[in-house]
Amino acid sequence: MTKKKTKTKNSPQSPASTPAQSDQPIDIFGDSFPDTLPVLPSKDLVAFPSVMMSLYVGRPPSVEAVEQAIAGEKLIFIVAQSNLDVEDPQGKDLYKIGVVANVVRSIRLPDGRQKVLIQGLGRAEALRYTKNDAHLTAKVKPIRVSNDPDITAETEGILNRISENLQVLVEYEHLPEEMLLVSEEAQDAGTLADIILAHYKLPPNVAQKALEELDPIERVQLTDAIITDDLNQFLLSEKIKDRTRDELSKGQKEYFLREQMRQIQRELGENESESDDLQVLKKALIKAKLPKEAQDEADKQIRRLERMHVESSEHSLLRTYLEWISDLPWSKTTRDRLQLKTAQRIFEEDHYGLEKAKERILEFLSVRKLNQDSKGPILCLVGPPGVGKTSLGKSVARALGRRFVRIALGGVRDEAEIRGHRRTYVGALPGRVIQGLKQAGTKNPVILLDELDKVGNDFRGDPASALLEVLDPAQNKTFHDHYLNLSFDLSEAIFIVTANMLDTIPPALLDRLEVISIAGYTSQEKFHIAHRFLIPRQIEENGVKRLGLKVKDEAIRFIIERYTEEAGVRGLEREIGSLFRKIARQYAEQKSYPEQITPAIVLQLLGTTKYDPDAEDKDVHIGFVRGLAWTAYGGVVMPIEVSVAPGNGKLTLTGQLGSVMQESAQAAVFYARANADLLGLSDDFYHKKDIHVHVPNGATPKDGPSAGITIATAIVSALSGRAVVPTIAMTGEITLRGAVMPIGGLKEKALAALRLGIKKVIIPFANLKDVDEVPAEERKKIKFIPVKHISEVLEIALAPRTKSASRGGTKKRRKTTIRAHV
Repeated sequence: MTKKKTKTKNSPQSPASTPAQSDQPIDIFGDSFPDTLPVLPSKDLVAFPSVMMSLYVGRPPSVEAVEQAIAGEKLIFIVAQSNLDVEDPQGKDLYKIGVVANVVRSIRLPDGRQKVLIQGLGRAEALRYTKNDAHLTAKVKPIRVSNDPDITAETEGILNRISENLQVLVEYEHLPEEMLLVSEEAQDAGTLADIILAHYKLPPNVAQKALEELDPIERVQLTDAIITDDLNQFLLSEKIKDRTRDELSKGQKEYFLREQMRQIQRELGENESESDDLQVLKKALIKAKLPKEAQDEADKQIRRLERMHVESSEHSLLRTYLEWISDLPWSKTTRDRLQLKTAQRIFEEDHYGLEKAKERILEFLSVRKLNQDSKGPILCLVGPPGVGKTSLGKSVARALGRRFVRIALGGVRDEAEIRGHRRTYVGALPGRVIQGLKQAGTKNPVILLDELDKVGNDFRGDPASALLEVLDPAQNKTFHDHYLNLSFDLSEAIFIVTANMLDTIPPALLDRLEVISIAGYTSQEKFHIAHRFLIPRQIEENGVKRLGLKVKDEAIRFIIERYTEEAGVRGLEREIGSLFRKIARQYAEQKSYPEQITPAIVLQLLGTTKYDPDAEDKDVHIGFVRGLAWTAYGGVVMPIEVSVAPGNGKLTLTGQLGSVMQESAQAAVFYARANADLLGLSDDFYHKKDIHVHVPNGATPKDGPSAGITIATAIVSALSGRAVVPTIAMTGEITLRGAVMPIGGLKEKALAALRLGIKKVIIPFANLKDVDEVPAEERKKIKFIPVKHISEVLEIALAPRTKSASRGGTKKRRKTTIRAHV
């Protein structure tokens, strides 16, 4: 293996690289020249004639070749490898054309290598390579080359260009000065080309091609191309460096010039637009009356902004940050209007019903009137859609004389929506809370966090966890937004939260809230809401106010009962709006319209009714029971069907029932098995009958324990063949012993039964206290039958099988129902 002593790109191979000079030149074409020479394979070096080179020789065969040359005529044949991957090259791995060289000096190093100084004598061709025990030898034939051809004008120009380019590269210290010296000592054009090519770090295949080129003019042209390309690359690199240096100098120059201009304008009493903007920003920060921490940070960033170039990207980011700080209401507040009579009047003007919610909010305002420093709880309004939760928040703000901000949380999955993004991100902004305060312009608005139960979480964080600090009166005094990176006092703001259900709210967050449940509206409440709010608003919005329309009360009730079935009033308002739009079209097209809206007109304009309570199945059925359920959208009547067939006791549950409802069905079946004699059932029905429990509307998932007594009644009805009284609905959880446990949402369930025309409702005895939540007017229409055990439910809900049993059962139950009637 051969290696150059010092060799870098575009630098001479060695300081010893000079034109070959010798006191007694060796004539390789003389009779004394040996035709067989030891071979020195070169892996990364192509030797050239007329050049002295210093090499490190490390491979054992190469070391032996050098030692043989020294012992003999001091001649060696140095040739490049055609296959660079071979460590022990053979004749097939070497080129044919190489250089015969004279070994001038050799020094053995401690690590076994040799440092060899060789002098290229001339080109030669290997006629045959031979491998002996220690190294390769070759039978070589020297190649005569004419290095001094006739120089034409074109060749003279090329040589001059080579000389000039070399001088430029040496002047810029791209090449060492000795490169120029050795080129000037060259005797002819061919030698000049060999010397220059030997000093350049060329790829082995390119250098070998130049070595094999015997025409000196061609070698000169190749040399010119290499030097020209090197000079172009060098000049391009220097141009890029100069441009970069000029840009830096230009920026510094501009900074000093701007600073001088600013000082001159200050002396003249003038300000340029940029200075004006900065002065406006400074005044805005002073006007904002920042806390000490925020003021220190603002002063620090202002000083950075003054030193920054106006066109830099960070300048605009920093300016936006300071503008946010100046725009926030650090010290701006509105004065509370704590007049309870005014607040009560506003609530009555804005909402009908919702007495419990209004009462609790008035208590909240009363406490603030007596103790304005009281933080109080965070109110959470929970109820079905369309009952006025959001508008209640607006009424609180109106009653207090505060600004109102609504923050929609539905579908929020990124924690940064609450806490903001850090300023390192592109397009960073503060969180929605800080944005809401900027929108309000005061630090004590009423902030409504709408649809808290719709908040999600994913890889970007949990927004509900970020709300823990916002909704905690003990912590939000130092709320930390990531964008501001400053503490902001939220303790003076009033937060009101709305949700449709509590199940999806994290317990830690729910613990910070005071829940106010808002039930659905009764038909009578919907009638008053439509009369006072919805109809006037839709008449105004649909442009029919000038027509003087009169809507009959029975028409309003007809729309409520036949076109809507909801807990809130959004659907009712849509139907009323649709009615007035159709009247507006009639007037626009025909100049005619009904002056009085009657049920017949409603039916004509709105089309076929969507709901018809009179069409409900009131016939007696076996295994069919009407249960009552609560959903996030209000109460619903949930019928349950049970059918039995010959089999082996298999229980099938369909209708997308959750695990709790499935367990209720299993408990009901086991209760029937355990009490088969008392219920009049066959002792072995669970061996001979398959039971199928189905809850209609199967596309909707259902779960919860309150359907327990409904499922049990339907199963016993189907197994015993006793029909279920069709005018009764029921709700209650059942235990394995048959005890009836309390449930929630009694008001919503009772109103759902009324919407379907059911006047008798079986409820757990423990829920008697909740009957008062049902509005008095609606309460009069329902007969609540409290029970403690499933046997009481079966006695009431199942028709007797025989005439005698019917008499006895009726008398016995009559005493119970009179005592339990509410």
